[in-house]
Formats: sequence, C-alpha cells, structure tokens
Amino acid sequence: MDRLQKVMAHAGIASRRKCESLITEGRVSVNGQTVRELGTQVSSKDRIEVDGVPIYREEPRYILINKPRHVISAVSDDKNRQVILDYIQGIEERIYPVGRLDYDTTGLLLLTNDGAFANQLMHPRHQIDKVYVAKVKGIPSEKSLARLEAGIVLDGKKTAKAKAQLLSQNLDNQTAIVELTIREGWNHQVKRMFEAVGHPVNKLKRERYAFLTLGKLMPGEWRELTAHEVNKLKQMSQSEGQAGQEARKAKPKRIMGRPTGQKPSRKSPASSSGRKARKGQSKSMPARNFK
Repeated sequence: MDRLQKVMAHAGIASRRKCESLITEGRVSVNGQTVRELGTQVSSKDRIEVDGVPIYREEPRYILINKPRHVISAVSDDKNRQVILDYIQGIEERIYPVGRLDYDTTGLLLLTNDGAFANQLMHPRHQIDKVYVAKVKGIPSEKSLARLEAGIVLDGKKTAKAKAQLLSQNLDNQTAIVELTIREGWNHQVKRMFEAVGHPVNKLKRERYAFLTLGKLMPGEWRELTAHEVNKLKQMSQSEGQAGQEARKAKPKRIMGRPTGQKPSRKSPASSSGRKARKGQSKSMPARNFK
C-alpha cells in the first residue's frame, strides 16, 4: 500500500505537491469514488483516475551511473547547472537519485522511481557500506586514521565507526590517497571528516555502494541494475537493519565503566599489526583514477 499522491507522482501525473492539490480539488477517484483526503492508501489493484482518465503505473527502474564532476545530483536545478538526469536518455519514468553526491564529487550513484526501495537504502538503520576514495592534503598519521575509524564529532553528533586505509602517499607533493568506508550519508560527511583530522579533500570519488562497483563505466555512462542486484540490495538492507536493531537490544549493561562480567581489554595483537602494516605501505603505490 502507498499513499495516493505518491502513486500519482510516480505515474508522471505531476509533482507530489501538485498531485495533492488535484486530490483536494476532487479531481481524483479511486475505484469510482472521488477522494479528497490526503494520505489515502491505495494498492496495485485499485483503479485510479484523474479527471476521468485512468493513470498508468510506471514499471520500477533501477539505474547505476558514474557521476561526472560538476554535476548536480538532482532532477532539476534553478541555476541551470547540469543535473544527473541530463546524462540519462531513453527512460520515460520519473526517476530520481538515491541520496546524493556533492557537485564536485564523482562516482557511483543510484537512481530509481521506486520510493520504498530508495527509502530503504537511505535509512540510517539499514547500514549500507559506501566506499569513498579521497585525495587529501598531507599524509594522514596512524592517529588520524584511527580518529576517522572511531568516529568524528560533527555539529555535536558523532559519526558511526568507519574503516580507513592509506592507499598511497606522495611525499614530494605532500598528498595521499585514502579509502574511507562509511554507512551514513550526512551532508558533506566525508569531506568534513577529513577536514576534522587536518587533511582537506582535493578530490573525492565514491567507488562502491554495498556490493556494487563502477566496473568499466566511464564518467556519464550508466546501466540498469539486474533483477538479482535489486533483490540482493533489498535483502542486504533488511538484514543489516535487523542486525543493527538486535545489536542495540543485546548491548550489555555497563557497571563502573565496562560491560557486566567483562574484564578490561588490552590492545589486541591483531589491531597492533594492522596499524603497523598500514604504516609500512609503500609510497610508490599507483594513484587512483579520479575521472
């Protein structure tokens, strides 16, 4: 079941707000009965008419595009800048981005006309991995990488735990390539996290979303997701969301600063060796392609 105005908008009748006006004006009927109440729930079996004309329900579309730099992640722009839909031809359905990438950020972006699917992926509790590769100023230290992984306080709220890895470094130019994996999608989050540890971002690219990668897609190129990929994304978001809820319920009570029955932990050998390996990575590793 979906709200009537949402179904109408997805069918291409008008914007969500305009559809609401059509409903309150008494121009919409469901199964022959005029409907004026916003939020009316309808199913796929209901017959919806606007001014006596049945509406056509769009087939769901799922698209992956390699977003170029200097493109807006939107369906339109009041400043007449290029938007992501300018690159997608031959799609009649009213698709829109799932989340957004900054104007100067490149990489993997999903688009769809399936609102439930988009909301499921974007909701914080579903914890979908998003992998970014950033070219930053300076060479991040182990301490800086550890801060990124532990979480950064932005506007009074701490980001969730992340994964950070130094991929390469250029001592002459004092720049580095760092991979950062997060599960949230706050405004300018990756750039702000690097800024907080003293390493502003020069270039940023999203290389992976869950299990999806760009493959051989060049900037501006796109493809449709397969049915298997769509189903896997839905299953992943549902399972990750349930896992997060169960983890929060199972969180042990803390007594005197540590969980009940748990001894104070020491730094594990695995953690120490991981940091050493990261520190010893060669500066001659090839740089990532940020096109």
